[in-house]
Amino acid sequence: MATSSESSPSRCSLPTYHSKREISAQMVPFAGYSMPVQYSDLSVGESHKWTREKASLFDVGHMVQHRLSGPGASYLLERVTPTSIASLEMYHSTLSCFLHPVTGGIVDDTVITRLGPETFYFVTNAACREKDLAYLSTEIQSCKGNGSIDWQVLDGWGLIALQGPLSASVLEDSLVDPKKTGLRSLYFGQCKEASVRLASGEASASILVSRGGYTGEDGFEISVSPRFVVQVAEQLLQTAGSDRLRLAGLGARDSLRLEAGMCLYGHDLDDSTTPVEAGLSWIIHKDRRVSGGFHGDEKVLGQLRPVKEGGTGVPRRRVGLIVDGAPAREGAEIMDPAAVGEENAIIGNVTSGCPSPTIGKNIAMSYVKDGFHKSGTELEVLVRGKARKAVVVKMPFVKSRYWKQTLGTAPG
Repeated sequence: MATSSESSPSRCSLPTYHSKREISAQMVPFAGYSMPVQYSDLSVGESHKWTREKASLFDVGHMVQHRLSGPGASYLLERVTPTSIASLEMYHSTLSCFLHPVTGGIVDDTVITRLGPETFYFVTNAACREKDLAYLSTEIQSCKGNGSIDWQVLDGWGLIALQGPLSASVLEDSLVDPKKTGLRSLYFGQCKEASVRLASGEASASILVSRGGYTGEDGFEISVSPRFVVQVAEQLLQTAGSDRLRLAGLGARDSLRLEAGMCLYGHDLDDSTTPVEAGLSWIIHKDRRVSGGFHGDEKVLGQLRPVKEGGTGVPRRRVGLIVDGAPAREGAEIMDPAAVGEENAIIGNVTSGCPSPTIGKNIAMSYVKDGFHKSGTELEVLVRGKARKAVVVKMPFVKSRYWKQTLGTAPG
């Protein structure tokens, strides 16, 4: 298995140009890769708005792709996550978290897809690569006797995210057989195998097209074999044209996911945070709440019930904030206005924050002491040494626009 190195980053999948016109990209090292923060044709704010209005292509090939199969695959996943793997349908995906034994702390968040009766595809965070690989290796060893497991890390495979309201039409224009693929009946959380018509006239190898993403917009994450990833990306860009599709970098991706109320591991999630504290109780499926059997189940299931109902509750909760004045950044302290000057004034911290290009206000994701988490609660945030007024609001900050079979949006 390959290891990552910040000192000698490898390049990600996509070329640093858009369509037939050369553009430059501002590159930074991240998790062992050289990643584009933004491209020269659009500022971060402009790229953010472009994604909300049209479509953007993100290179997310730094993410770690895995394939898991064998008679013991389901047993493993039900042991390390609170997800009901047994009820996960073919070619459907679900957000989940790998959990630590006993504590129920989040090792990493992941999206798990069933590709066969005992075959799964899942994606984990690049920054957690070494930790995740060690964790999964240990867990697979611990599962011996419950069926054999074949685990592959798909090193070298590309992963590109096509996001925005024009994403479906952009992808459809490049598919070999759009009618057979049927994007209109492919809903959020589902996936299909397809093939892209390349500039050479040949068809690409099969690609895995998953409807979803990290922006709150309709879109797709596309897993592509190493040989075809650049060709597939080029075909999408050239077929769509620069009036519909442009490359986007990490800067816009971060502000888009924050508006969508989505967590970033290492900031909004970590080893000491449980799914209940993180506002991710919805990933703990109903049957698992009864049967348990996953790492940290005693603690996590206890947190689902408040103290008055015999549970333990949680000491803190993840919330959204709208902050007056200057934007609040990670680490900013959150205070109870009624207790300023007292020892118990600090009741939380900001974990992610930025000005929202869409709503024109400063938004932040934070953890606050239980009891201060209800919408409308007025708080103060210490920004650059000055207390700024803030109010707790529901997330997502911007309504999600996933392509769903029923009305409504997925939880933030």
